[in-house]
Amino acid sequence: MAHEHHHGHGHHQEGHRHGHDTDIDWAEMAPHLEAQAELFTPLYERALNWLGREVTEPGLIVDAGSGPGVVTCLFAETFPGARVVAVDGSAPLLERARERAERLGHADRFDTLTGELPEVLEELDYPADLLWAGRSLHHLGDQRAALGAFAQRLAPGGTLAIMEGGLPARFLPRDLGVGRPGLQARLDALEAEWFARMRADLPGSVDEVEDWPALLSGAGLTHARTRSFLLDLPAPASDRARAYVADSLGRFREAYGDRLDADDRATLDRLLDPGDKAGVHHRRDVFVLAAHTVHTAVRTG
Repeated sequence: MAHEHHHGHGHHQEGHRHGHDTDIDWAEMAPHLEAQAELFTPLYERALNWLGREVTEPGLIVDAGSGPGVVTCLFAETFPGARVVAVDGSAPLLERARERAERLGHADRFDTLTGELPEVLEELDYPADLLWAGRSLHHLGDQRAALGAFAQRLAPGGTLAIMEGGLPARFLPRDLGVGRPGLQARLDALEAEWFARMRADLPGSVDEVEDWPALLSGAGLTHARTRSFLLDLPAPASDRARAYVADSLGRFREAYGDRLDADDRATLDRLLDPGDKAGVHHRRDVFVLAAHTVHTAVRTG
């Protein structure tokens, strides 16, 4: 399970891969997940610095649903006195996380744990001072039960931090000068439909009102706090941001192309054509603007 993605719901449009259209091949997703998390590093750094003011000198930090470990390594950098454990169900993604930790000089206090959440957390040697679940909780069928299990793995005084919600990313102006205005809003609606199907298809799926502070309180935690963090990469986009936009729109085209009308499909094809001056490879009005929301609460007993 991996947690990095730019859209308000999480890393969803990539689900159109093998078998059921909501299955996700996380190992195949690795390069995209890494590129996205690296591009979003300014947002994650602000979120982690805020957590650093909430959580003083944690001894053990657990990243539940770490993916390839970009954010896990940011935790190691932000909290130099902490031991950090990346937890994920994908062994190939954790191998990439280990390689990143070694490359960045964090290997001596970096561990990995392979298995499915939340059960695998029972294998932790020690309770966590900070348990982070960044856009991974929504991939678990019973989110309320998972939060309860997360809370049980906290040390007294430990903090649970989940990144869920926020706003869908924007890359393009409403009126592109090509096709009908409002293309991204229509893509957002298709992604929301995909997300609902993905949730419904999960084993043990339970419908839940997404009142995260109330759910954290229901898990026995206190002092709930919420804050959102902005990524603002204005136009004209850097080459790295432009490549990310092209990759993201390409994944939309793959996943939702058959649900778009002919006009929107033609517009998306033009945007993705490297030879088209109206495409994202050449446009000067391409940007990346997104907001992610973090909810925290504390185990007091």
